[in-house]
Parts: sequence; C-alpha cells; structure tokens
Amino acid sequence: MRLQDTDLPVRPGFGSAGTPIKLRTNFFPVKVPKGPLHEYDVKITPEIAVKRVKRRIFQLAEQTPAWEGAGLKGNVTHDHSAKLIAAKALPQPLEIVVPFTEDEEAEISTKPKGGKKDGKSEKKEYTLTIKFTQELETQSLVSYLNGQPQYRGYDILPIIAALNLILAAHPNRSSAGGVMVGRNKFFHPSPQEPPVPIGGGLEAWRGFYSSVRPAHKTLMVNVNVCTTAFYTPGNLADGMYAFAQSGAGTRVGAFVRGVRVKTTHLGRTKTIKGVHQSNARTFSFQAEGMGTVTVEQYFKRKYGITLNYPELQLIDIGGPGGKPNLLPPEVCEILPNQPYRGKLLDDHTAEMIKVACRFPNVNAAAIVNRGIHELGYVGKNAILQAFDTAVGNELAVVPGRILPLPVVKYSKGNTNIDERASWNLRDVRFSIPGRFDEWAVLLIQDNGRDEFQGENDPALDKIIADFSRMCAKSGVNFSKKNPQIHSVQLDRKSNSDPLRKSSVTKIRDKLRQMRPKPDFLLVMLSNSDRHIYSGLKHQSDVFADMTTICVQVAKIRKERGQPQYFANVALKLNMKTGGVNHTLEAKHTTWLRQRPTMMVGIDVTHPGFGTVKSTPSIAAVVASIDQHFGQFPCSLRMQESKKEMVSDLADMMVERLQAFQQTNKGTLPDRIIVYRDGVSEGQFNIVIKDEMPEIKKAFRKFDRQQSYMPKLTIVICGKRHHTRFFPTDAQSAAGDGNPRPGTVVDRGVTAVYEFDFFLQAHGGLQGTTRPTHYYVVHDEIGFAADQLQTLTNDVSFLFARATKAVSLVSPAYYADLACERGRCYLHPLLQGITERRVRTGQTEVSEEDVWSEAKELWGSGPGANVRKTMFYL
Repeated sequence: MRLQDTDLPVRPGFGSAGTPIKLRTNFFPVKVPKGPLHEYDVKITPEIAVKRVKRRIFQLAEQTPAWEGAGLKGNVTHDHSAKLIAAKALPQPLEIVVPFTEDEEAEISTKPKGGKKDGKSEKKEYTLTIKFTQELETQSLVSYLNGQPQYRGYDILPIIAALNLILAAHPNRSSAGGVMVGRNKFFHPSPQEPPVPIGGGLEAWRGFYSSVRPAHKTLMVNVNVCTTAFYTPGNLADGMYAFAQSGAGTRVGAFVRGVRVKTTHLGRTKTIKGVHQSNARTFSFQAEGMGTVTVEQYFKRKYGITLNYPELQLIDIGGPGGKPNLLPPEVCEILPNQPYRGKLLDDHTAEMIKVACRFPNVNAAAIVNRGIHELGYVGKNAILQAFDTAVGNELAVVPGRILPLPVVKYSKGNTNIDERASWNLRDVRFSIPGRFDEWAVLLIQDNGRDEFQGENDPALDKIIADFSRMCAKSGVNFSKKNPQIHSVQLDRKSNSDPLRKSSVTKIRDKLRQMRPKPDFLLVMLSNSDRHIYSGLKHQSDVFADMTTICVQVAKIRKERGQPQYFANVALKLNMKTGGVNHTLEAKHTTWLRQRPTMMVGIDVTHPGFGTVKSTPSIAAVVASIDQHFGQFPCSLRMQESKKEMVSDLADMMVERLQAFQQTNKGTLPDRIIVYRDGVSEGQFNIVIKDEMPEIKKAFRKFDRQQSYMPKLTIVICGKRHHTRFFPTDAQSAAGDGNPRPGTVVDRGVTAVYEFDFFLQAHGGLQGTTRPTHYYVVHDEIGFAADQLQTLTNDVSFLFARATKAVSLVSPAYYADLACERGRCYLHPLLQGITERRVRTGQTEVSEEDVWSEAKELWGSGPGANVRKTMFYL
C-alpha cells in the first residue's frame, strides 16, 4: 500500500445549518476496474521534444503490424508521449519500430540522427521502447473511497492518472478529428457548436473538460463545458493586422510565436519562432544571383510575388543552427485547429465571456446531450470495455444546504438583501466614516469626446459639488469642499512609444507639482487606456505616495445612474481614508469578538504568456486590524518568477501583526484565520511545509516574557475547478436558474477524509455561477463544520467595494486585488518590453538584468502613507 505524507485535518463532521436541498452536479459515477492495470514507460529513440511530432509517431505506431502483434491494439491507452497503460501484461522487452512520414498537421523541426540518404530523400525511423514500470491494483482505491481509516494516507494519484488516460483515450484518439488542450480539455468542432469570432484574429471554441475525482464511496468523473480561444485559419498577415488593431500592437510577437503556418510559395509547414524588428521593405540580404536585395525585391524577382504588406514585421521560422529564417507574413497561411496560448486582451476576454456565458440549464444539457457522447462515455467504447470500466450517463445528485443571509448594518438606514445577495446604498450612512482634509482632482486629457473643457469648466464644478454632497450624505468627513483642480494634456499615441511613457512622465511631473500634497486624489480618466492607468497607479503609489481613485469621465458625466456611480466611488473613498463601509449584525460576529482575532488573505500572481522571461511574481498579504473586520491594509512584494510560495512571508506577517498591534493598543490577536488563494490541490502540503513555518516564525518575533503562540487556521480557496451545481426544484433556485446565494455542499463530491466544502455565497451576474472550494489544511482553532461554513459565508458580505456578497471570501479577494495593483508597477515587463532590450537591441535579456529592471520599477513598493490604507481597492 503506497502511503503519502499528510497532516491535513480530518473532517470534524458534516454541516447541518441552513435549509436542506438537493442539487444536481456535473459528475458521473465511474466503475472502478477490477484490475490490475499495467503501467509502462515509453522512450522514443532518437529523442524528440516537439509534442506534435511525438503525437504523429504514436499515430503511426498504432498502424504498424508490430503494434497489433504485441497485443497493444484495443488494449492500451497512452499520453502520446511517455506513459502507457495496458489492460493486460505486455511482452517484455518490447520495441516498436516506426517508419516516419510527415503530414501537414505534424511538422518535424528536429531531424533524428542516423537517417540514411539514398541521394533523393532521407528516411526517418523512430523506435518506441515500452518498459514495464509498475502494476496498479485497484482494490486499495475502493477501500480509500469507502473511507476506511487505515487507507487515509494511501496515494491514489497513480491510479487516478491511469484512469484519466483510459477515459481520455476516445476523445484523444488520432482519428477523432478533435483537439486536446492541456491534459483535460477536448474540443471537437461540430455544426451544432461552430467557432465564434472574437476579433483580433481569434475565435472561441466550445469543448468539454473531463477529470476523474474521488468522492465518498464513489469514483466520479467531473465533466464541464469549457471555452478556449483558437487562431482563425487564414492569411497570417490578416491575423497580425487584426490582432494589432484590437489594441495589442506591442504584443504581435506573442500572437505569432509557436503558430504553425503553411508557406504559399513553397507549400511547406513551419512553426514561427517570433517576429523580427525589420520589415520586407527595410531588411536586405545577399541573394544568390541577385546581389543585395530587400525581402520585397527578392519575392518579386524570385517568385513573381508583389507583396501587399511590405511594411509588416517579418516573421522568423528558424533556420539551421538556430539562425533566423525570415518571411513576409502574407506568404503564410495559419493552419486550422490551433489553440491560442497567449494572454487575451480585455476586449477578447469580454467576447469570450459572452460566448461562455450560458444559463445553467443550457450548460447541463450540453454536458448530458453532447459532452459525455463526444468524450465516449456513452455507447460502444472498446477501450472502456477492455479495461472493464464504464461511466454513468446521468448527473449525480448531492445534498446541499442554503445558509441564512447575514444582516448588514450601517450607522444609519436599513438594507434589504435581495435574492441575489445584493442591496443598495439609498439613504444609508457608512458605519465608520473615513476622513480627509486636502484633496484634489486631476483631469487626464487624452483627446476623448467626453472630456471637460478644462479646469474652469462649469460642468466640472457641478460634478464636484454633486460628488461632495454624496460623500457628505454617506458620512465621509472632509474639511474642504473645494479641491485643488489640475489637468494634464497627454501626448498622442505613437507606435514609437507603445507604453505611452512620455504621457506617464507628464502625469508624474504633475503629481510632484501639487501643493499642498493632497490626502486623496480623484483622477478623471479620458478613456480606459491600460498603459495610462497602470502608469498613473505606479507613479502615485510608489513615487508620489498619494492615495488615488480613478473614474471614467464618460461614466461620471452620464446623468442616468449618476447617483449610483457616485455612491460606488464613495465606497472606495471611505475605505481608502480609513473608514468602514458596513458591518454585520452583532450576532454574526459574536464568535469573532470573543477573543482578539485577525483574518488574513494571501495570494501570489505570476507573469503570463507574452511577458519578459523571468519577470518577477507578486505576493500580497492583507490582514484585518479592527474588530469590525473592515480595514485590511496590505504588504506587497515581488519575488522569484513563477514561484508559487510566498518568499518573504515571515516579514510580511510581522508587518501585519505590527499594524494590528498599533491599532489595538498593543494587543496581538489570539486567533489567526488565513485564507490562502492561488494554490492548486497538489501544493496543499507545500503550504504546510513551507509557508506555515514562516507564519510561525513571524509569531516568534513578538515573544516577550512568554512565547506568543496564537491559534492558527489555514484555509485554501480554490476557484480554478470545474464543479458546478444545478438546482432540482424552483425553491432552491435563483431567478436565473443558478443555486441561491448561501448554497453550501460538503457531501457527495467533496474529499473522502479531509475538511472541505463548496460555497456559493454570491448571486449570479450572468451565466452559470462557480462556487468556491474551501479546503482546510491546518486547524488549531478547531472549527466545527457549521461554524467555518457560516463564518466564510458571512465574511463574503463584508467586501467593502460592493453592496453584495462576493464569490471569494473577502480577505482572499483583497489579496487578489492587491496583487493586481502590484502588476501596475511592473507593467512594462508584463507587456513584454524591457528598457535594456530597447537600449541595446538584445533579443535575450539575462535573468539578472530583468530582476534589476524590476527592482528599479518597484522601488520601495507602496509609499509609507499609501501602505497604511487599502490603496489597492
């Protein structure tokens, strides 16, 4: 029996609070094979790294007589790379020789060694060496699922991985005509679900996600709808232009990198390595028989092709020895069925949301009527039969409960929470007023049609007066009604300044000129330019040490809905000036107030695709400092690129404890509840082994006459999962068909042994709601199930920036927002641009250089005054 180390808390029992309901969920029961299963390691000789080529090798191997002769046909499944699972033992040793032929869909970029030339062509051969690694018995998995105590530490991952391969065999087979993205997402174009254009040379495909999951007494497969961006097939130049015109001019390199294209002049399939800074009209080279020519001239003379887009950047398809091999984009056609792996722009994301946003009953129907059929879980499936397994064809039913809504309190006025867990600010005053004295307004003039005429525009005076009245009505204290008014005219957008540095410099200079320095700056943006917003926040937080709130001129001037817009701005203002917007009725916080308690949120965000290599990650720790759990100041750090764990956690926790101590007259918390966001299931033990000791190291900094040992509970918050719930009756459904706010599930699809639950605290805005998965990984406080579930639901109503419950418990949500603010400070690197590359022309910049540039951008982080506030809201 394989055991794994685990000290995760055992479930203390199941919850009972709230109204019991029944829910359908997107899980289907899986029959556990009697086994045993046989696992093999596959080695390809000569070695090859290109995934598409590996896939082609396996496709050809399945067609060889040796594959069938060795008993593999119909009895094995594999990952097209290195692992193979067999229903019965295979002969050993086992080698399959594969004569290789290319096809349009599998371009080979590295020729194997040992090929023989016959004067005309080079024949390629690969050998698959299939070596037995282990036998996977399945009865221990059954004992684990049944919750037998002695099997709690049993390592189920190898058998779960094998079962995932078995269930993926049908949609992943070479003849299926679909596309696999990652390890679990399958896309199969069909007339019922054609691709949907989303602009910028991209289109959205709908597909299905599948993953085997253990549940109490049952093995399940989780099936969900999913949506991914794909390249629109067609001319590469058209795609590049569309992408650039959608606002991504600085990131065309990210758009083309890794794309497979077919050249129209030679008919060859190639993979793009990147873009070159030159274009066909400016780049020249020595061509045989032509002398020095530009690329434009070369294609005219050599192929008779007149280029229509000679000013477009050349693309590099790679040449021998890693040398560039440049082509004009217009002689390349993007091949079909290619997922886009870059970061989507805001406009693309908005379009993707429209495609993905469907009512829960529509998604449930798609899963049952299309999903399980396309995945091969219904009907004849030879592989499932060979492995003696099967999948049910009806959505599983699980018990759930609807927790009661908490009562939200203001210092004046009553609130009525509706069925979507939201309320309005009509005739209420904030619980604790914020305060500021000197304030200012900054007009960002960027040639927008809704801009004010200038600092003396009467329309601006009216807006300021109306906004001031709303703040006063809501209870915000400020001594001066008339702010300083400033404006700055930005430079026009230019391709030579893609990040608009010259305009950000003008904003920086204006901030430095403000006298006296305002406690709070209201910035009226001309538009939604991300470069301007990030540059402004970077300058105001880090270098000017000034609290800011940004508003869109078009929205603040629009009379319809203006009071609500003012109220939403006042929410941020009150919190950023030290106030508390709303609290919960005392009965909901009795337990929290029994002893000094601090709530903590922790998150880490990483650089994505298209950023400068080695760009640092950003970590945030927020923590409450008041008995109302309203104010959550923040510690923010940059750290090693893509490191999941928080590097400076001990120091950041010390800062948070010191802030708590200063606010509470020297008292430290007796209990600390950490909500940790951004950790996958495979990293739970790392949080315990790496992060928890750092938190406790911070405690030791406060040892005086006796040890400081507060009780610590750590809860992981998971949003990146595919579990969905569907009401079974009208009473348990919200108006949009989603479960009602406060729906909690801790049975049926939760962990077999550990303490976890799914909670949907919020009401759906659009589409199918996603519950948050809360998983307790350490618990010194000793929570009962009802106690933690109800507390987490109640605290989801304390999010200060909204008048509704939010989908992620407030401390974790705050940490996520703080990380996003930190991204503003490293904005150039996250856009794929480094100063060193611009100055030197280098294509590769060292990790040390990137870190040095990041440190220069980061400075000392948020200024001394800013970091005392919830500046990140």
